[in-house]
Amino acid sequence: MSGVKFVSSWSGGKDSALAFHRAVKDGGTPAMLWTMFEKDQSHSKSHALPLEIVQAQAKQIGIPLMIRKADWAGYETQFIDAMRVCKAHGIPQAVFGDIDLEDHLLWVQSMCAKVCMEALHPLWEEPRRKLLEEFIAEGFEAYIVVVNTKMMPAEFIGRRFTIGLMEELEALGIDSCGESGEFHTVVVDGPIFKERIPFVMNETLEKDGYIFLKCELEKNTAAG
Repeated sequence: MSGVKFVSSWSGGKDSALAFHRAVKDGGTPAMLWTMFEKDQSHSKSHALPLEIVQAQAKQIGIPLMIRKADWAGYETQFIDAMRVCKAHGIPQAVFGDIDLEDHLLWVQSMCAKVCMEALHPLWEEPRRKLLEEFIAEGFEAYIVVVNTKMMPAEFIGRRFTIGLMEELEALGIDSCGESGEFHTVVVDGPIFKERIPFVMNETLEKDGYIFLKCELEKNTAAG
């Protein structure tokens, strides 16, 4: 990747952050983040992060943020359009945080191929536990912001992602990587950020078997 510009598919969580970090360490030049938001909503898909948090992450990384909005029916169209825009801006590679779900990897590759974009997966087929330990060792700070209560207890909402937490989850027979959608995280600090993102946790919301933690920037912090 030496010197090659890339766009990072950015969920705001641990996997996309580690994939971004690895791409930079491999010599890639980060040129853009892009995040998919819910159609007609002000929060991201899956991770349900508010716009101000995602903007703050991009600010601390120091590159532009591109937002697309879609429901699942329009997801493919918005995905391809985002990649087309990146290509037009001279960005030939896209980085994704997939680990071992082959169906999603193949889908991403096929979508990128439609606009001659190269899809890169820096975490692909590495042991999940190894990746998690690397994430912690590199100094990242992340918190659980979504819990699928059909797959794990709601009590884990708001917990900091640590080795101890991983061991708690694994003792309960829960995948500590959350690769099947057991939970989602938000990253607020780490080697890819210039400064820690000062965020606060608010109330939780329960919907369709999920617990969502509402979070925002501290009131005296500009999202800019």
